Amino acid sequence: MHPSYRAVLGSLCLAAFGLLAGCASLPSLQGRAESHAIEPDESTPLGRSVASLVRDHPGKTGVVAIDDGRLAFDTRLHLARSAARSIDIQTYIWYGDATGTLMFEEVARAAERGVRVRLLLDDANTVGLDPTLLLLASQPNIEVRLYNPFAARSSRGLGLLADFERLNHRMHNKSFTVDNLATVVGGRNIADEYFEAGQETGLVDLDVLAVGEAVRSVSAEFDLYWNSPSAYPARLLLGDGVPEERQALARRAGEIVAAPRFGTYAAATLRTAQVSGLLEGTLALEWTTARVVYDDPAKTLAPSSEVELQLLPKIQAAFGNPASTLDLISPYFVPGETGTESLVAAARRGVRVRVLTNSLAATDVTVVHAGYAKRRPALLRGGVQLLELKPEAANIMRRAHEVGSSAKAGLHAKTYAVDGRAIFVGSFNLDPRSSKLNTEMGLIIDSPTLAGKLSRVLDQAFPALAYRVTLGDDGSLRWADGKTDDIEDEPGTGWLQRLLVRMASWLPGEWLL
Repeated sequence: MHPSYRAVLGSLCLAAFGLLAGCASLPSLQGRAESHAIEPDESTPLGRSVASLVRDHPGKTGVVAIDDGRLAFDTRLHLARSAARSIDIQTYIWYGDATGTLMFEEVARAAERGVRVRLLLDDANTVGLDPTLLLLASQPNIEVRLYNPFAARSSRGLGLLADFERLNHRMHNKSFTVDNLATVVGGRNIADEYFEAGQETGLVDLDVLAVGEAVRSVSAEFDLYWNSPSAYPARLLLGDGVPEERQALARRAGEIVAAPRFGTYAAATLRTAQVSGLLEGTLALEWTTARVVYDDPAKTLAPSSEVELQLLPKIQAAFGNPASTLDLISPYFVPGETGTESLVAAARRGVRVRVLTNSLAATDVTVVHAGYAKRRPALLRGGVQLLELKPEAANIMRRAHEVGSSAKAGLHAKTYAVDGRAIFVGSFNLDPRSSKLNTEMGLIIDSPTLAGKLSRVLDQAFPALAYRVTLGDDGSLRWADGKTDDIEDEPGTGWLQRLLVRMASWLPGEWLL
């Protein structure tokens, strides 16, 4: 399930029990110290390898895409190991599963060798992590802040009901920055399913490793959120809890590494190709212009109608109106009436508009699919091409089998390309929640190379990765799977699942999706 909805629904389920608990309020931030990114140091391992590259490309950003979840985990792990001065991590989810535990252990080790670590976690998905977070927050050189937190740690359901307007806004941003010299920005959270290590779902996602000009902008974005009124030091919220013992965290990490399943996963990684290449000066980076775009964190506490705080207008302004092609990949695609009209208008003026999103069989949030499903006929009539990811998508299943997983495929990448010239990679879904409720961030990269790769993904998506959706002669929906072009019901689903989608599409509240 999309974490935003998982967190909300889970909290509502706990509400009945939470009503038995007392209300709590957030602590005062008086005395909270501001901190900022540490200036890059050319004498560090990363500094020595990156500095000359940056000097050779003034004002430019060197980028390389990471579309393999195993490599995405490996890159973060080894960036943390290469850190000499600082690690700044901003994320929506950080689970205590295998990859999450290993990353907790890695940042703890970095702090123990003198690296300053700042962890900024949205609080919607930290259930069960308080002992580990309290351990980290009590270690020298580590500070943990929780964004827009629940005041009562044991009665989140009551907290959500009592303060829904505030808690319904979440920080969905993701960045992983080391020594203010290299950063990873994209759609991945820190958890097994995002790194293709999950046993149930393997997610197709996309990150970008960047060095150069954009890194300072990512650090500035991190500082803005870190010092915002919504970022609370974890120790203020968790002070009465019992921290996990440091040896216990190390032991858990060691058991994960020693387990046969993780050994299989580790063997399937690409062996630090990105970080070792970066340190050795052999990584093939594309040097170009990249702009960091993000919501103002004031959006968390402000009315959703304040457009100047929102990311979507910034993306639209940076891209400009597409002239020939618009390729969109979004796992949660809820264009609404206005978005549907905009996409249809582009298609009717000759722009080739293509959308890849999750099929009903692949999605983990039925209610979100309902918000998309009711717009399909209008989109197709208007000339928009629709592709829906298969749960048995060939590439993700091949990689799942390599690590001994039976995972089904799911789409999690959020990336958009305009006219084959520029591409967005980040956390922003094409839905009302990303537009109006959550905060988001990403990179807009001037890159015909990356935009061309995205175009080829959509060119080749059917039938290996996706179903193609069309309208029949009678105006009803049809799906093609490569064997037949005339599937009348959403493939891979049962009648009850389809009925629930239809019923959900009648409900109000599209603005929450």
